[in-house]
Amino acid sequence: MAGFCHEPRRLAVALLTPAWVGLTPGPSGGKGPQRLSWGTVRPEFLFPQRKVFYGWWMVAGGFFIQTVLGLFMFHAFGFYVERLEEEFKWSKTTFSLAFAMTRIESGVLGPIQGWAIDRFGPRIMIRLGIASTGLGFVLFSFVDSVTTFFLTYFLIAIGASMAGFVTLVVAVVNWFERKRSLALGLMSAGFSVGGLLVFLVVLAMDEFGWRATSLVAGVVIFVVGQIVATFIHHRPEDRGETIDGEPVPEAPPRTGLESGPVVIPASEDFSTGEALRSPTFWFISIGHGAAVLIIGAFMVHLVLHLENLGYSAFTSSLIVLMMTAFQLVGQIGGGFLGDRLNKRVMLAFCMVGHVVALLLVTYAVGFWMIALFAIVNGIAWGTRGPMQQALRADYFGRRDFGKIMGFSSLIVMFGMMSGPIIAGAMADAFGDYERGFTVLAVIAGLGTIFFAMAGPPTRPSGPIWYKRWPLVRRLTLQERLA
Repeated sequence: MAGFCHEPRRLAVALLTPAWVGLTPGPSGGKGPQRLSWGTVRPEFLFPQRKVFYGWWMVAGGFFIQTVLGLFMFHAFGFYVERLEEEFKWSKTTFSLAFAMTRIESGVLGPIQGWAIDRFGPRIMIRLGIASTGLGFVLFSFVDSVTTFFLTYFLIAIGASMAGFVTLVVAVVNWFERKRSLALGLMSAGFSVGGLLVFLVVLAMDEFGWRATSLVAGVVIFVVGQIVATFIHHRPEDRGETIDGEPVPEAPPRTGLESGPVVIPASEDFSTGEALRSPTFWFISIGHGAAVLIIGAFMVHLVLHLENLGYSAFTSSLIVLMMTAFQLVGQIGGGFLGDRLNKRVMLAFCMVGHVVALLLVTYAVGFWMIALFAIVNGIAWGTRGPMQQALRADYFGRRDFGKIMGFSSLIVMFGMMSGPIIAGAMADAFGDYERGFTVLAVIAGLGTIFFAMAGPPTRPSGPIWYKRWPLVRRLTLQERLA
C-alpha cells in the first residue's frame, strides 16, 4: 500500500519537472520505493545538436558581399562625386552620364548574366565580378581625366553587377520558398549595413584623400569577396538538401515496370518565354523601373542637393546614415511581413512612400523635413527591394528565375539610367534640383498603379517564341524523392 501511495507522487514530480533536468533515483536503505533526487542537466536540451540549414549560410554570404559593395561603391559614390567635382570641375551631367552608362551595361548584359547564373551557378559569377570591381577601384585611384574616370567606373560597375544583387537574389531564391521574403530581406540588409558604415569612407577621404581610400577599397573588396564566394552554392540539390531544409518525403509507390523512366509534364515553373508573355512580368518590371528612378537620382545627386540646401558633407553622411538605418528596418520587417501579407499591396504602399519622401526632401524648409524624408524613404526602399524579388519568384518559380530577372533588368535599366540624367540635366539648366526631383516624383507615382495591377499570372496558351522542348522530361533522383 505504501508503494502504491508513492506512485502518484513520483508521477507528479516527473510531470512538473522541466525537460532539461534529469531525475535520478536516490539511495534507499530498504526495499521500499526509491527516493527521487535532482540529477544532472541534460546537455541535449542546453545544446541541441540541430543542423543549421545551409540556406542561411547562403544568406550570410550574400549579406557580407552586399555590405562591402554597398559601403565602398553604392553609398559612397555621391561622396566620390563631390571630391571629383571639386578637383576637376566637371559638370553634374558628366557624373549622371557615367552612372547612366553603367546602368545601360547592366541592363543590356542582364539576360546574358541571368543565363550564365542559371547555367554555371552564382559562385563563378561572384568570383569574376569581385575581381573586376576590386581591380576597378585600384585603377580608379589613378584617375586623371574624364576618359579614365569613365573606363574605371565602368569596370567597377560591371563587376558589381556580376557579383551583386541579381546574382545573390537568384542564389537565395533557389534555397527558400516558405521563408523567401525573410531570407531576401536579411541578405539585402548587408546593403543597409554598408550605408551605416559609409561615414568611415567619408572620414578616410578627409584624412587620407579619395585616391588612397579607393585603393584600400579595391583590396578589401577583392579579399572579402573571394573568401565569401567559396561558401556559395547554386541549388540545395547540389549538397543533397531540399528547399527550406525540409525532410525529404518518402517516394510514392510506383506502378508498372520499376526500371522504366518517370515521365511527367514539364515543371509548373514558368519558362522565360511564358513569363515574358505574361502582363504580370511587365507590370512588376515597370513598377520596379519607376521606383529606381528615385533611387538612381539619390545615389548620384542627394549629397549635392543637400549641400545646395546648406548642409555640410558630414551632415549629409549622417542623413544617409539615418536613411540606411531605416532601410535596414524595412528590409528585416518587410521580409518578415512579406511571408504573411499581400506583397503586391505592400509594394504599392512602398511606391507612395518613395514619392512622399522625394517631395519632402525637394521642398524641405527645415531639418525635420530632411529627417522625415530619410525615415520614409529608408523604410520604403528597404521593404520594396527584397519583396519585389520574392513576388517574382512566387509568381514564376525557380527554374528560369535568373533569365527572368535578367530580362527584367532591361526594363529597370531605363529607370535607373533616366533618373540621374533628368535630375542632373535640369539642375544644370535651372541651378537647383527642385524641378528635376518634382518630375521624377510624378513619374514614380505611376509605379503605384503598375504594382497594384500585378496580379498572379496565368500560363499563356498557344505557340510562344521561346519554348522548352520536350514537354516531358526524365526526373532526376532528387526530383523523384522531392
